Amino acid sequence: MQTVELNNGVEIPILGFGTFQITDAKEAEEAVVKAIQVGYRHIDTAQSYQNEEAVGKGIAKSGVPREELFITTKIWVENVSYDGVKTSFQESLDRLGLAYVDLLLIHQPYNDVYGAWRAMEELQAAGKIRAIGVSNFAVDRAVDLAEFNKVTPQVNQIEINPFQQQIANIAALKEEGIMPEAWAPFAEGKNDIFQNEVLTEIGKKYHKSVAQVIVRWLVEQEIIVLAKSVNPERMAENIDVFDFSLTDEDKAQIAKLNVGESQFFSHSDPQMIKWMASRRIDS
Repeated sequence: MQTVELNNGVEIPILGFGTFQITDAKEAEEAVVKAIQVGYRHIDTAQSYQNEEAVGKGIAKSGVPREELFITTKIWVENVSYDGVKTSFQESLDRLGLAYVDLLLIHQPYNDVYGAWRAMEELQAAGKIRAIGVSNFAVDRAVDLAEFNKVTPQVNQIEINPFQQQIANIAALKEEGIMPEAWAPFAEGKNDIFQNEVLTEIGKKYHKSVAQVIVRWLVEQEIIVLAKSVNPERMAENIDVFDFSLTDEDKAQIAKLNVGESQFFSHSDPQMIKWMASRRIDS
């Protein structure tokens, strides 16, 4: 598996297995086992997914040594404070059955992100976390966090897909040494992405699926990619992307698909912020 180096020297597999919306405990556990069996070594979960315990069971059941795996979890909004991180992170470790995680992210840019970041810096220094970062932060918020704290975020996990390509933001993050990581690379199937004519035609040239074309497009930009499927065949397909390369013409065609806006919601929408503030992960 190809890796990329974060700004603190930690190596992260460029392809990860996402577990968002796999809420059934048995299904989540088995999905993690299958993902590891087909070759994934990077597993992504979060407090708000409410499947950390199942993910941890899957990791243990896989039989793969812990040091060969890269595990990410995220702090939910209600826990984004100094004390909230210290308490909830230990709870996450307990649910996962792990002594440490490889990457911890602030899931959303709300609540006391600066207090939370100081706690994360301390946990990283103590060896409980190998890398720390953020998710869904605008570039200016990520830079602000870096400038007024000891540690620059190692990762910013954001929506990146053919319809929301984030070209300027990706360049700005990389300029700051912050590695972009793509959630929803397939836009969760929106706008008939798997039947998209441009992506389908590119795939035909290489005998690849639309999903494989999208993953390859991101990998060639050195963007970490999270792909999710509970189907073992699709899991294997999604990481089988290292035997072809896209041409400049292919990339130019994909660039034309960009509409430049989220396929889901705006993180600056006051109503969305209020909804996230009210959502409790134990509810």
